[in-house]
Amino acid sequence: MNYEEALSYIHSLLVFGSQPGLERITELLEKLGNPQDKLRFIHVAGTNGKGSSCTMLSEIYKQSGYKTGLYTSPYIIDFRERMQINGEYIPKSTLARLTKQVKETGVVVTEFEFITALAMLWFLEENCDLVILEVGLGGRFDATNIIKAPLCSVIMKIDYDHTALLGDTMSQITAEKCGIIKSGAPTVSYPLQDQDAFQVILEHNPNTVVPNTANLQILSSNINGNRFIYNSKEYQTRLIGSHQVYNAITVIETVKSAGLNVSQDDICYGIQKASIPARLELISKEPLVFLDGAHNPNGAEAISSFMQNYSGQITAVIGMMKDKNCDGFLAKVLQYCKSVITVTVKENPRTISAEELSKLAKKYCSDVTVAEDYSQALNIAYTKSNGKEPLFVFGSLYLSGAIREELISKYNK
Repeated sequence: MNYEEALSYIHSLLVFGSQPGLERITELLEKLGNPQDKLRFIHVAGTNGKGSSCTMLSEIYKQSGYKTGLYTSPYIIDFRERMQINGEYIPKSTLARLTKQVKETGVVVTEFEFITALAMLWFLEENCDLVILEVGLGGRFDATNIIKAPLCSVIMKIDYDHTALLGDTMSQITAEKCGIIKSGAPTVSYPLQDQDAFQVILEHNPNTVVPNTANLQILSSNINGNRFIYNSKEYQTRLIGSHQVYNAITVIETVKSAGLNVSQDDICYGIQKASIPARLELISKEPLVFLDGAHNPNGAEAISSFMQNYSGQITAVIGMMKDKNCDGFLAKVLQYCKSVITVTVKENPRTISAEELSKLAKKYCSDVTVAEDYSQALNIAYTKSNGKEPLFVFGSLYLSGAIREELISKYNK
């Protein structure tokens, strides 16, 4: 089996969709020798901020000299982004070999369960000191929750998303996310949680550590990132948007709670070094072009707080999934846009059509155009923005992955 054949097989498992439950992953990992039981983890759940915080943690521990695995999803550019060690993707030949090994167990699993088992095998094979493990969906019944005793469980910002699977109240969603909290292991929570969410987190662990925002001072937040002081120490992020400051202080408390030996310099370095595609990613400075995977209400709040700086000047290219709260999302972000181009995210069957999305968008912006494809969307956007005014592309991580290369080619010459 070569790499292309391995990817084809893995993607064929999408037919099983998302099926919450730990029975299949338990059976699969038992047949593989339970590699997860021989590894150490920091386990990260939440609706928003998981990818950014996991990347910061990975950079910090890598800088500290720990051989650090990173398991995250979805990918933006390369499928192998989903599993890395010290910033290096899993080699194609290794992924092919391990795909064959996992397949030969004969256990029928979903794509995510298959990839999770494969990653565990690789992290153990490479003798990782630590794995930063991002939850795929929810927490309680997520395949990553097969682990038993994390060094720390982290609950990032919780919001309404995947309500058909996780519940339609904040308390229900939070309870599912808190399924990763284990007795005897420390828990850290993002500081600005909804009050109902925070109450549920404390019910799961009354000793949950929460960053003290009274000890936080944001010095600057712009297209170059953030500068802030937390507990009398100064930090910088390359990641854009003031919400990344709150992700960063959650990471700081996580490192302290996890108990491994890490210096203050390493924490500062890791937070500053971290970068991740499609998280208010600056594609071009002249003109300003940003790419973001925001797709739910909290994501809308994060990106809209940044968009306020350019209110009335912005042209937006938007594509979304129909199972998201599209109307609620658009209501928050389009108030800052002068023109909108909608696209169909053809890479995913859950997409809302450009035509349907445009009908919703017209409630909040008078200048809305439907584009046939990404190239046409970017050409229309260039004209609408006069090639000079800010352009934002957002609405889905799937859109970000599909359009990113073309967006860079057009603007970052």
